[in-house]
Amino acid sequence: MTEKQSVLVIDDEKINLKLIREMLNDDVDIMLAQSGEQGIRKAVEYQPDLILLDVLMPQMDGFETMNHLRHDARTSAIPVIFITALNDSSHEEKALLMGASDYIQKPLHTNIVQARVRLHLQLVKQRKMLELLANIDPLTSLANRRKYQDVFDREWKDCVDKKSCMSLLVIDIDNFKQYNDCYGHATGDKVLKQVASVLALQVLEKGTVARYGGEEFVVLLPSHSQADSMEIASQCMQSIEALNLAYSHNDFSGRVTVSVGGCTKSPTKNCNRDDLFKAADDMLGVAKKSGKNKMLWKLL
Repeated sequence: MTEKQSVLVIDDEKINLKLIREMLNDDVDIMLAQSGEQGIRKAVEYQPDLILLDVLMPQMDGFETMNHLRHDARTSAIPVIFITALNDSSHEEKALLMGASDYIQKPLHTNIVQARVRLHLQLVKQRKMLELLANIDPLTSLANRRKYQDVFDREWKDCVDKKSCMSLLVIDIDNFKQYNDCYGHATGDKVLKQVASVLALQVLEKGTVARYGGEEFVVLLPSHSQADSMEIASQCMQSIEALNLAYSHNDFSGRVTVSVGGCTKSPTKNCNRDDLFKAADDMLGVAKKSGKNKMLWKLL
């Protein structure tokens, strides 16, 4: 079942709130606010898909409310439609220059309000879909490298603030080139998907799994100790080997396994965040050179 989109209506007149609720109630979840201050609080807390904002309100009018919404990172991307009795084109221009998505004049006509709200909610859906696609690896459906970097930056800052540790796994499929040579890239892609599914299942809500490139994956585990992270890495390795994906090509034969390089660090404001990945990647390189199907770790 498709989840309903949400609309926040900010208007000081109860009759207007009631009217708009009746116009839209069948299609969306409606939230109501009777002042700019209340509307800002609800926008921050509930993150609606769209805001309908009256211009003429006491204390904090619609333009001031809009200014607050646009200068808060938590609400700056939420589209706003101004609703007003003002018919001065300069007010419409001001609203659009402030970043409003649309401008509807009173008296309100049900068909017009419904059509414009429907249009902007559809645009919100499309934008979210594009954002999702931009952050997902199309083959494995894991987070891609770009999304991983965004999550890493956010989690790094959080660990600095909380003075907690962070662990990172860099995982590479052993002998993947030989597997591709033996069975072709289409079959190799199926292996990548199966490995990705195992990693996602083992990590679940503990952290973030991303495809870093080729047959290499990264697992970010914020607030996880070395011991806990090594246990997760071990489970990943065992579960992938248990897939029993056998291959045999010339002098190479065996089952698909992975090598893991790991690193645990307690971030501080002054340390280099690239050191975490470099250390884990270095450990992966040593694991690959020393026999593969191994896990090596470094504590910084």
